[in-house]
Amino acid sequence: MGEGAGGHPRHRVGRLRHRRAGGNTVGLAAARHHVLAARGWDVEQGGLQDAPHVRVLVGDERHSTIDRSLRLLGLGTGSAVPVRTDDNGAIDVGHLEEVLAEADAPTIVCLQMGNVNTGAIDDLERSCALAHDRGAWVHVDGAFGLWAAASPAHQHLTRGIEQADSWGCDVHKWLNVPYDGGLVFVSRPDVHSAATSMTASYLVGAGTGGSDLVLNASRRARGFAVWAAIRELGRSGLAELVERNCTLARRFADQLGEAGAEIGNDVMLNQVLVSFDDDATTDAVIERVQQDGTCWMGGTTWRGCRYMRIAVSNHTTTEADVDRSVEAILRCWRP
Repeated sequence: MGEGAGGHPRHRVGRLRHRRAGGNTVGLAAARHHVLAARGWDVEQGGLQDAPHVRVLVGDERHSTIDRSLRLLGLGTGSAVPVRTDDNGAIDVGHLEEVLAEADAPTIVCLQMGNVNTGAIDDLERSCALAHDRGAWVHVDGAFGLWAAASPAHQHLTRGIEQADSWGCDVHKWLNVPYDGGLVFVSRPDVHSAATSMTASYLVGAGTGGSDLVLNASRRARGFAVWAAIRELGRSGLAELVERNCTLARRFADQLGEAGAEIGNDVMLNQVLVSFDDDATTDAVIERVQQDGTCWMGGTTWRGCRYMRIAVSNHTTTEADVDRSVEAILRCWRP
C-alpha cells in the first residue's frame, strides 16, 4: 500500500489492452479524470472546452505514443511541458522539480521505464515523491522496462514504481506473446472505470465488466496467451529470460565496441545503440545487415545521430546467435 496523487491508498487493477498506445491512453484518461475532478471539474460530463488547463510533464525523450494519447484524449500535444533528460534519456529530477513549481494547475507527470532507444529508466522514487507533493498524477510508460521487476539482478532499477498512479506495459516484447497485447494498471478502480466505462441496456453487467476498463467493447482473449506464458515460465523462468537478454545485449555492446564501433548508450537493459563512422555509413551497414539475413537490426535517430538499434528480447537467442550476428555486422561494415 502506498499513497498517490490525492493521498488515497492504492489498490491496483490490471487489464489487457492493445499494446503500448492503448495502455498509455487508458492510463492518461484516468489521470485526466482524476486531476480535473480534484479541481471540481467532471470531464466526462463537461468535456474540455471550459475545463481548467491540464499540464502534462514529459521527458524530452518520451515515446511517441504519449503524444498520440494526448491528441486522442483532447489534451493536445500543446499540453506537453518538456522536462530535460540526461545523456542516456532518463529524466532530470532537478528540472522536473523546477517545472512542477512553475504553475498551480492540474498536472500529470509521465515517467518512463525503459527508453525505446537506450533502455534508460527514470528515477521513479524521487520523481513520484515530487509529483505527489504537488498533487500530480504519475503515469509510467513501462512498455518493456517494467519487466525488469521480475529480475532480482535488475529490481533495483524499478524502485519506487509502486508509488506511481498508473502503468502501461507491453507483453509482446519480453513475454514473447502475440504482438497486440498490452497491460494497463490503474491505482484507483473507481477513477479507471469513470474514465473508460460504457453502459447500454443490452449489455450484461454494464459498468462492472472488462469492457468498462478499456476503450474497445470487445477483443480477442489476449489474456489467455499472457497467462499461459507466465504459467509456463514461472517466476524463475521469467527472471532468467530478462537477465539472459540483458547479458546478451551487453555482449553485443562489448564485442562491437571492441571492434571499433561507437556504442551510443549505457546498456541498462536489453537495448544497444551502435554507429559506424558516420550517419551515411551507419544506414548503409543497417541495409546490408538486413539483406545479409543472419540477423535483422533496424535504425533509429538518437540525439540527432543515426544508430543501429539492437533490442534483445527473444527467448531463444543464445550467445552463439550474438557472436554470429556480430560477425555478420562487422562483415557488412568492413568487408
